[in-house]
Amino acid sequence: MTSDKTQICLLGEIRVIRDGEELPLPSSRKARALLGYLSATARPQRRERLCELFWDFPDDPRASLRWALSKLRAVIDDGDIKHIVADRERVALDESGVAIDFVDIRRRLFDEPPFIPPPELRQMADALSRSFMDGLNNAGKDAFQSWLAAEREDARLMASNVFRRLALHPDVEPKEVVKWARLWQEADPYNFSAAQTLAGGLSALGRTEEAQAFVRDFKRAATEAGFDVSAFAGAETRPQQPVDVRVGEARDTSPRRLLRQQNIGFCKAPDGARIAYASVGSGRPLVKAANWLNHLELDWGSPIWGRTFGAAAKGRTFIRYDERGNGLSDWDVEDISFEAFVRDLETVVDALGLERFPLLGLSQGCAVSIEYAVRHPERVSGLVLVSGYAAGWRIGASPEERERREAVYTLTKHGWGTSNPAYRHIFSQTFMPDAKPEELEWFDEFQRLTTSPENAVRFQEAFGQIDVRDSLSKVRAPTIVFHSRDDQRISLTQGREVAIGIPNARFVPLDSRNHILLGHEPAWEVCRDEIVAFLAEHDI
Repeated sequence: MTSDKTQICLLGEIRVIRDGEELPLPSSRKARALLGYLSATARPQRRERLCELFWDFPDDPRASLRWALSKLRAVIDDGDIKHIVADRERVALDESGVAIDFVDIRRRLFDEPPFIPPPELRQMADALSRSFMDGLNNAGKDAFQSWLAAEREDARLMASNVFRRLALHPDVEPKEVVKWARLWQEADPYNFSAAQTLAGGLSALGRTEEAQAFVRDFKRAATEAGFDVSAFAGAETRPQQPVDVRVGEARDTSPRRLLRQQNIGFCKAPDGARIAYASVGSGRPLVKAANWLNHLELDWGSPIWGRTFGAAAKGRTFIRYDERGNGLSDWDVEDISFEAFVRDLETVVDALGLERFPLLGLSQGCAVSIEYAVRHPERVSGLVLVSGYAAGWRIGASPEERERREAVYTLTKHGWGTSNPAYRHIFSQTFMPDAKPEELEWFDEFQRLTTSPENAVRFQEAFGQIDVRDSLSKVRAPTIVFHSRDDQRISLTQGREVAIGIPNARFVPLDSRNHILLGHEPAWEVCRDEIVAFLAEHDI
C-alpha cells in the first residue's frame, strides 16, 4: 500500500491510517463494523440491507445508520475528497485513493495471474495472521455474524494459499520451506501436498527421524478422519511445482495424485460475485451443478455426500462449485435467482476452459443443468439428473403443497440462524427420512454453517420460481433421470415429467424415500451402477 493513499486495515482490529498517522475511529462497535462491511464488500449497498445487518427495533434503523455514517465521514473523508458516498437508496465506500489490506490481498491472489515474489508473500502472510475484523463479534445481527464468519473463512483460505505459495516457491530456502509447509499443513490438516512438502523439507535438512515421525502421525490422523493414505508418498524431497492462483494445492499431474486432494479456486460471475469451485481426480471431466446447499470444504468427505462425490471422481476429473449465496462463494449478492444460478455454472465452465462434458444435476441442480444444456448444446455430452423437477413449488405445486411450503418459508425466516436446530431439522427430515440420527444431526448443522438466514429464504423463493418445462423438449444430449419412488421432498410424478419431456430420456425409479440418496442404502448402489453404465454406453 502506498503512503499517498488512505489505508483501511481490516486484518486485526480495524484501523484507518493517513499520511502514516492512525486516525481515531468512533467508539461505536456498530459504526466500525459498518466501515468494515463497506470496505470488504467494495460495492454499493442498499440502505435497507445495512439496517437489517446492524439495527433492529426498538431502535430507529435508518436514523442509526445516518448517525453511524456521519461519524465515519468525520474520519474517512479527507477534506474535499469524499470516500463515503450515499444517496437515498445506497451507500458505498469510494475505493479511489483508498487501500484496503484484505481486498488488495484477495485481488492480488485471485483476480490477477501473478507469480508473486517471496517478500510480498511474506508481507501477506504476516497480515493474514491477524483475525479479520478482530473484536467485532456480535457487533451486528445474525446476518452480519454469518457474513463475518464467511469472510473469516475466506481469510483462512487466503492464508493457506500464501503458505502454499511460499512452501513451493523455488526461491525459498529449505529452512524456510519447513516453516511455511508447517503453517500450510496446520491451516489444511489433511492436505496431502502440504504434508508431503513438510516431510520432504524436513528430510532435505537431514531431520529424517522428525520427518518419519510426522508422516506416521499424519497417516494415523488422516486415516482416523476417513482418508485413504495408501498412496501417500511420505518423506521425500519436496516437489518443485509451478504455483497457480488457486486456494488449493498446486497442480500435480503425477500418477501419485490422490483422489481426495481438492483444488479449490475462485472465478467471477458477470455481476462480480465470486464463485468458488473445486476439482478432484483425473481423467475426463464430470461437472456437477450446484444444489441446496453446498460447501466445498464441509461436504467433501461428509457422511451425506462423501461416498457420492468419491464415486463421481473415480477415473474422472470431478468438478463442482458453491452456488452464490452459500458455501465459499460470495454470500452478500444482489441476485439470487434461477438466471443467476445458470450464469454461475456458465462462469465456472468458462473459467476452467471445458469444451465438452456430461452434467450431473441433483434436486434443483437438474433444472440448472437442463437450461444450460439447451443454451450450450455443443458443450453438454450427457445429462445425469437425480431427484429433479421442472417447475418450482410456486408454479407446479398443489394448493396444499404451496400452503405447506409457505409455512416452512415463514419458519425459515424466523428460525434458521438460531442455535435451536428444530427449524433446520424440518428440512433434514424431508430430505432424508431414512437417514441415521448422526447423519441428520450433521445435516442440521451443515445447513446453518452453509448460508445465512436471509439467503435461506431467498433460495427458497428462487427455487419456487423455477420453470424449465418449455426447455425439456429442446434437450439434445443423452439423458438419464433417477427419482426415488417415495421421495418426501419432490414427488415421483415430478421426476417422471422431467423424463417424459426430454426426448429419448431413460427413467430409473429407485426404491427409496430419500431425496438425497445415502451411500449405505441399496438405491444408492443402483444409481451409481446405472450412471457408470450410462456414461460408458455413450462414451462420455
